Amino acid sequence: MRIKTKNNLLIKSIQSFFATWALMMASRMEVENILTLVFFLLCFFFFRHIDIRLSRSGFEYSGRTSIISFVIAVIFSALYMAVDYTYYVEDLTNPLFRIGIVTAVLIGFLVLFYNLVLLLFSYTCDKEWVNALLFTENSEAALPIFRLRHCQWLNIPAGKIVFFYQKHPALCAFLLCVLCWLPYFLYQYPGIMTPDSINQLEQVLHVVPYSNHHPFMHTLLIGLFYNIGYKITGNMVVAMSFYTLFQLCMLALAVSYLIGTLRQYQLKFLPCFIITLFYALIPYHAVFSVTVWKDILFAAGILFFGCSMLRLLQKTTISSLIVMGISGLVMCLFRSNGWYAFLLCLPFLLFYFRRKAKTVIPVLIGVFAVAVIVKYPVMNSLSVSQPDLIESLSIPMQQITAVVCNDRPLTQEQRTLIENVVDLTYIKDLYDPFFADNIKELVRAGNQEYLAEHKGEFLKLWIQLGLAYPGDYLKAYIHQTYGYWYPDSFYLVAEAEGVSATSLGVSHSPLIGGPLVVKGKEIAIKLGSMLPLYGTLWSMGVALWVLIFCIGSTFIRREKKKLILYLPTVALFLTVMLATPVATEFRYVYFLVFGLPFYLGTSVLRLPE
Repeated sequence: MRIKTKNNLLIKSIQSFFATWALMMASRMEVENILTLVFFLLCFFFFRHIDIRLSRSGFEYSGRTSIISFVIAVIFSALYMAVDYTYYVEDLTNPLFRIGIVTAVLIGFLVLFYNLVLLLFSYTCDKEWVNALLFTENSEAALPIFRLRHCQWLNIPAGKIVFFYQKHPALCAFLLCVLCWLPYFLYQYPGIMTPDSINQLEQVLHVVPYSNHHPFMHTLLIGLFYNIGYKITGNMVVAMSFYTLFQLCMLALAVSYLIGTLRQYQLKFLPCFIITLFYALIPYHAVFSVTVWKDILFAAGILFFGCSMLRLLQKTTISSLIVMGISGLVMCLFRSNGWYAFLLCLPFLLFYFRRKAKTVIPVLIGVFAVAVIVKYPVMNSLSVSQPDLIESLSIPMQQITAVVCNDRPLTQEQRTLIENVVDLTYIKDLYDPFFADNIKELVRAGNQEYLAEHKGEFLKLWIQLGLAYPGDYLKAYIHQTYGYWYPDSFYLVAEAEGVSATSLGVSHSPLIGGPLVVKGKEIAIKLGSMLPLYGTLWSMGVALWVLIFCIGSTFIRREKKKLILYLPTVALFLTVMLATPVATEFRYVYFLVFGLPFYLGTSVLRLPE
């Protein structure tokens, strides 16, 4: 027994050493820093605690758990080191030392993430513990919160407030979100409008022709509310606010629908209330609720779609089918990648709901049919122009450009093919590894028609250069996408405000203002880059890691049928990874962040047999 204990202590010490090495490198710490000793001790006792936790908890530890935890640890380590490893060896020239350092840090991250994931699984996959903590068999159970005699400022007994929330959790979630977001609406009145928003308003006013570059159906929706508002008020600013207020309410309604869905599965009051606060108080939700972008209603639609599936697993109702149908159309028509994601999901959804052939499957087929009709015959008949070819080729275009800018040898045939499309004179000056629009504009200024007419030849060129210079391709891909999966990247979130310069007659006309309001909004946004732990809620990479963890949890809990609930988000994320033009654009994956409570909730709830 003593020998076994000594061996275990030695193993934990070695694991702690490598984990400390990884933490030291990740935090840019020098080896002589006393905090390295603190890291070592924290890791050692942390790893020891995990052993104790696994031996005492009701969690069933098995080889399956170990394998899944290791796979997730590999994914997390690879995602982190793909960007960060260059900092570990930037001062080293000896290849042997470089390989040794990277290997040691990789081992450290694997050990650290493996143990961390294992610890989290010991809680989330302990069904008895989770059920006792988060769920109740009686949805009318008393709620242990707000135990005050009365709320004097409302002059209403606190018990009545709690009882009202208990009876109407979805309505309270809706009202709380609207109440917390309303100051942003009043300050940003009639809404935040960037150049993309202005372009859509120009289409509504028929200043420019209709285009599906920004989704045509979203433009029509803006036009619907704008025209209603203008007929009522005759004021362009007020008319624009009709759409903004509608968008705010729809986002709040999506939160309400989520809370109502989770309460149907007997989630207790306190976690529902915390989820509501996540939406009501995190500033970027408020800012996005009044920003005229397609991505906002699209994120709400994806949450509606997931919640409707979750409700249909419990009971088939007309309301759930209607929500699935409408949100499915939003998924297909409010972003170009949403259509491709839906096509990817459709076979799996049809198979999964095959036992509901008379209810769910007709809705899914109907969504597909309506989307096809709108996207092709309807838009063609209305002469709606489609996005140009280069818009969907951001990543391969950036990879080929990286090869050219790195002065890699090209055959005369390859160089001629490229020069038939773009002028290479200024390509090095225009190339930005993290932003594809510069090169896209260079292509548009060149001969994009030649590219469209010779797609096969350019596909062959892309493959040839990828095989010849895989390092350039990999580095270009990492630079183009890292913000969506690397959890420590900096980018501005929800910093837009006001209305971009335009002569249309719409301008920023705040209904509230003053130094206090302006400074309060500024502080609220900046806190995301200042406060530890809270800042992780602003990270796209962290949101992806949470999703991966939730998927792993479904395997360990042996609840694979939950995977269908994550499929739309996974499919959408993959489409972003295949075509994103910007490395760190929060709104492109707002659907991922907006759905975080949904993924966490579904990972632990009890599905009906």
